[in-house]
Amino acid sequence: MKQKIKTVLLVGALVGASLQAPVLAAQSKKEPVHSAKKAPASGKSTVRAAAGKQNVAKSAKSTKSDSRVAAKPAVSKMAAAESARKPIRRVSTNFDDDAGRLALYSASALVIDQATGHAIVEKQPNAVTPIASISKLMTAMVVLDAKLDLQEVISIGDEDVDTLKGTRSRLPVGTTMTRETAMLLALMSSENRAAHALGRHYPGGMPAFVQAMNKKAQALGMYNSRFEEPTGLSSNNVSTAHDLARMVTAAARYPEIRQYSTTAEAKVELNGRIRDFHNTNALVRSDNWEIGVSKTGYISEAGRCLVMQARVADRPVVIVLLDSNGKMTRVGDANRIKRWMESAGLVQERRPA
Repeated sequence: MKQKIKTVLLVGALVGASLQAPVLAAQSKKEPVHSAKKAPASGKSTVRAAAGKQNVAKSAKSTKSDSRVAAKPAVSKMAAAESARKPIRRVSTNFDDDAGRLALYSASALVIDQATGHAIVEKQPNAVTPIASISKLMTAMVVLDAKLDLQEVISIGDEDVDTLKGTRSRLPVGTTMTRETAMLLALMSSENRAAHALGRHYPGGMPAFVQAMNKKAQALGMYNSRFEEPTGLSSNNVSTAHDLARMVTAAARYPEIRQYSTTAEAKVELNGRIRDFHNTNALVRSDNWEIGVSKTGYISEAGRCLVMQARVADRPVVIVLLDSNGKMTRVGDANRIKRWMESAGLVQERRPA
């Protein structure tokens, strides 16, 4: 009997448990929904706060990720900018960008790399200004283009005396010399009477000579230049640094101009007497310079001028310096350009590729 009672109780317990399980399962499934609906106000704020923290975390993560992505182009741009600046520091291509390192006292300045044709230094290169005795390079080219006999004897006449500026000369009226000697003295010592005599003894006289000078200028692309006479004493002989760079480049193709314009000094027999003449550009006597063409110039309207074709920092360059104040300013500017180019060249060579 006891055994039957135990069996009945066991079966009843099993049936009760099986009936209660679905109810508990249903309550368990409904509990979260019910909790969300019935939770007090503080409970809602807790849920929202948790969601807010989760969203903030996602936002922060997203922002951090975005900042990493955004940072990459910024770094790339900075690197590109830095890379772009390095060549400029090594070899400047514009005077104004490097004025702090290269202070020039000439009103107009231009340095052209003849290998590339690019301007290394520029300062008002298109300003039209009187060019004084720089004109004598054009005078020499016109004479040589005409293929006149350089050994023909010409004379200094009254017409060759400077009545415009009243400059002095070591060539008295009546002095005779070969055309070659006159060209040497015009280019080396900037003798105005010699240059004027070259123009006056040109076929067709001075008018034809001046016409040939301007025609040559146009042929060289010197469109902002004008010549009125062969010496440069007239302030109406005008040009720009860019135009003069073209003229110097052309003049360097004439062996006679290269030789005569860079002769440091010469002994010349004039009227039976030996006279010493010196180059007006002291740099041709310097061992530190390798100069192919040189010409100085001065009148009050033009200031001190200097043009050269030279080799600087192992590259051929044309240097034009116009309207410098002070006797040695143009030479000082030339030396500053040379030192700066050599320094920039050393930096470029030592910088790893």
